[in-house]
Amino acid sequence: MRICFSWLYIAREIRVYGDPEVHPQTEEYWGKVNPIGIRSCYDEGKRCAETLFFDYYRQHNVDIKVVRIFNTYGPRMQPHDGRVVSNFIVQALKGENITIYGNGNQTRSFCYVDDLIAAMLSMMETPKGFTGPVNIGNPGEFSMLELAEQVIALTGSKSTIVFCPLPSDDPKQRQPDITLAKKELNWSPTITLEEGLTKTIAYFKNSLFE
Repeated sequence: MRICFSWLYIAREIRVYGDPEVHPQTEEYWGKVNPIGIRSCYDEGKRCAETLFFDYYRQHNVDIKVVRIFNTYGPRMQPHDGRVVSNFIVQALKGENITIYGNGNQTRSFCYVDDLIAAMLSMMETPKGFTGPVNIGNPGEFSMLELAEQVIALTGSKSTIVFCPLPSDDPKQRQPDITLAKKELNWSPTITLEEGLTKTIAYFKNSLFE
């Protein structure tokens, strides 16, 4: 049985860039990924998804839209999903040690979910033939230590920051170049990290202690 699609959409997290040697990361950068490392199944799975979509685009003239999502956060995250924002907030609210892997100098860029959704809707409205990939994320860059300190301040927590060994192949820097998104989607994020964290903390306060 053959299934035909007239339109497909893919949103991939930006592990396609691996541990990047180019900073910030543009869509033209092919990335630096260890194909046999401990995180390779996660990284290569995302790269493979883009490959398959573009194969369908070329072979079957399927209209596709591809976005690369940088770290996103906001209300309704799962408290134990392993993401750094939810980890830090839950630990802070419970008064537990906040665990940072490595020395805390590695950086990430955090996009609030409302900004992400606005960008994805704009991407879906682009003309036929515009495939991307397009970076979607907030170019504001923060170290893990800065994030932990801001979460502690916003929660008023007495938590202590502790440092653990850095996992293998963990990216040291991550920051999107969103020039293409600004041009083609007329989009850029509007919600600051402090504003987004405040909303996310309020959600976790209600969900953890209701």
